[in-house]
Amino acid sequence: MSGKGKRKENDHASDDSEGHAPPNKTAKKDSDDPDSIVVCEISKNRRVSVRNWQGKIVVDIREFYQKDGKQLPGKKGISLTMDQWNVLRDHIEEIDEAVNENS
Repeated sequence: MSGKGKRKENDHASDDSEGHAPPNKTAKKDSDDPDSIVVCEISKNRRVSVRNWQGKIVVDIREFYQKDGKQLPGKKGISLTMDQWNVLRDHIEEIDEAVNENS
């Protein structure tokens, strides 16, 4: 068996018998996350922010959308870990040169 696919019901029973219930998923309430610092708005619906995600600091470049008068994060975007951010920052001059050559 490849291991892909749905779990069988008896697998869930064995998890519960050990006293470990599966974790509940919670929806994010809105984009006004107190741990998030909006650094800049790239355009009307795109932002760069720094936030704490699962105990790690990330640089988040993301599209947002309006729903019920609130700005909510969309699927389109990228979250860079500090290691990834440092690599990108260290190569910014090379990126600028490539952009200038191709524009």
